[in-house]
Amino acid sequence: MALNVMVVDDSAVMRSMIIKTLRLSRLALNEIHQAANGREALAVLEANWVDLALIDINMPEMNGEELIERVRTNPATVDLAIVVVSTEGSETRIARLREKGAAFVHKPFTPERLREEIAKLTGATNVQYDDGAAVHGGSLDF
Repeated sequence: MALNVMVVDDSAVMRSMIIKTLRLSRLALNEIHQAANGREALAVLEANWVDLALIDINMPEMNGEELIERVRTNPATVDLAIVVVSTEGSETRIARLREKGAAFVHKPFTPERLREEIAKLTGATNVQYDDGAAVHGGSLDF
C-alpha cells in the first residue's frame, strides 16, 4: 500500500528536498501534502488522510513539538507515524520527542536513512521501482 505523506517545514526549499529524498527512497508513495508550519499542518490533517508526517521542529506560528503534542491529543491522529527531520542538537529535546512517539532523523540525511526510519514506524516494505510499479510485501534490501 502506498503512503500518504505530509511534509512540514517552514522552508519551501527544504520541503522540496525532503520530497525529492522521499522519492529517491523508493518507498511506494501516494499523495504528498505540504505545510509551512504546525497550524497549516493541522488543517492538512483535518482535510486529508495522512499515514506519515515528516516534521521540522523550529518553525514560526506553531513549532514541530507543539504540533506533535496536538496530534497526540487528537483521537483521529493519535497514532500518526511521525519522523522529525531537523538539525536539532539538544539530546534532551530529541529524547522528549521520542517519548512522544516520534522518530528522529538529523539533517542532512540519505534516502536510505529516511526509508529505514519510515519502515520502522509504518512497517512499509513496498518499494517503488523506476517504472512506477510497486512490489507489495517486497524487501527494503537492494
